[in-house]
Formats: sequence, structure tokens, C-alpha cells
Amino acid sequence: MDHDEFRKYAHKVVDWMADYLETVEKYPVKSQVKPKDIIKKLPLNAPIKGENFEKIFADFEEIILPGITHWQSPNFFAYFPANSSHPSILAEMLMTTLGAQCMSWVTSPAATELEERVMEWLRDMIGLPKDFSGVIQDTASTSTTCSLLTAREQITNY
Repeated sequence: MDHDEFRKYAHKVVDWMADYLETVEKYPVKSQVKPKDIIKKLPLNAPIKGENFEKIFADFEEIILPGITHWQSPNFFAYFPANSSHPSILAEMLMTTLGAQCMSWVTSPAATELEERVMEWLRDMIGLPKDFSGVIQDTASTSTTCSLLTAREQITNY
């Protein structure tokens, strides 16, 4: 894929993303496929030559999308669906474009220092002492648990 094709298909994908988020409630929240429905539609062997994006996108819509649980649906009430927003999607697009590995200061000073500052803002918003520092949690479960405990302690002076 050259730069011109990338630009063309990136616009198509962003338009699809916006349409999806605007109409996500039209999809069944839980996938309606049965075990092996998807794998039966995938080639047994890896392609020798890459396919064009139109074909890949058609496969995405026809094979992959029916097998997705739609976490962004307003009808989704399981787990913790607080994993996406319009700004976070744009941020992910930028970070994916950069290909940055943000695991430490050495690999990405900007990401490390941004995380540090955001954690300071959060600390101040919830009234923690200035010497408090924190990290971004590894899962929705642990971060939601930490958030609920923090909120409880803030409200009840526990």
C-alpha cells in the first residue's frame, strides 16, 4: 500500500468508525455466531500474496464484525465498557502511527512524562496528598476496583 492508498483507505476507515459509533445500537450486543463459524470462513493457509484493502475490509465487515461483542453499544451492560471514546480513538490512531513502545522513559519520554502529569492531575482532582503518585492500571477490572475504592474513601472519609 502506497501513501496515496493509505490516505484514501484511512478516510474510508474513519468514516466507517464514525458511522459505527453513531449507529452501534443497531447491532446485536452479543455476537450471534456459533463456535467455528468464523474460522470456517477464513482460508486454511496464509495468503501467498496480500489482498487489496477493499477485499480485506469486506472480510472485516462480513466475517469479523458478526463475531464481535459490541462493547460500545448503549445496550451493553456487562463488564466495564468504559474503554473507548472519540478522543481516545483519535489518540490511539496517533500512537499507532508513531509505533511508539511506551513501556519506560527510555523508550518514550513523552508518554512517560504525560502519564506522570495526568496522574498528578487526577491526584489533585480527587484530593489526594501531593506526595501521592500512581500508575495506569493494567486492566479494566483493577482500574475500576481502584476507582471505586478511591471514590468510596473520598466520599466517606474512610
